[in-house]
Amino acid sequence: MPDPLRLVCLVSGGGTTLQNLLDRSADGTLPARVVGVVSSRTDAFGVERATRAGVPAVVTPRGAGFPDRVWEAVRTFTPDLVCFAGWLHLLTIPADFRHRVLNIHPSLLPAFGGRGMYGRHVHEAVLAYGAKVTGCTVHFTDDTYDTGPVLVQRCVPVRDGDTPDSLAARVFTAECEAYPEAIRLIAGGRVRIEGRVVIGTDPVADVIG
Repeated sequence: MPDPLRLVCLVSGGGTTLQNLLDRSADGTLPARVVGVVSSRTDAFGVERATRAGVPAVVTPRGAGFPDRVWEAVRTFTPDLVCFAGWLHLLTIPADFRHRVLNIHPSLLPAFGGRGMYGRHVHEAVLAYGAKVTGCTVHFTDDTYDTGPVLVQRCVPVRDGDTPDSLAARVFTAECEAYPEAIRLIAGGRVRIEGRVVIGTDPVADVIG
């Protein structure tokens, strides 16, 4: 069996996405392990989650040289793949990490993406627009917000009477399946990128929830 992929997760908050990856790795359903966590905040609960799991964490607060310090911290863990896991800052992707950085966004991109569209803001916008379907997107990260090549998407219905919280909960359930699936595709050598199109993944029409 090939060695599991080495993951570094970048967090800025509670770390629920990090916890999902830690749990999937621990139960053997994810061919990867989290070898390090980099946080932009000392008070991010994701740091506590990493500590509880025995995973080393580095805090790189915003300030002078922030992007360079983040990538220096990432490189100390020699990862195969970097996973944004509730990371809230735009980073330029250096050449040595091109197509090796993933993000998960709580909508079906390109809808409801871009600067300022994260977390609850996305679900509020979906409901205000009157969309009937939303979901989540795992994509390769580039140098702008939510515009990298799409790897996996999952659909979630918008129900009458939904609130931002109820919709967020169903979308997060989909995220917990989509992110591991994306990592499994990469670990299995099933992915290549041509322009902005990801080849080797199966179209997903499932509606979750």
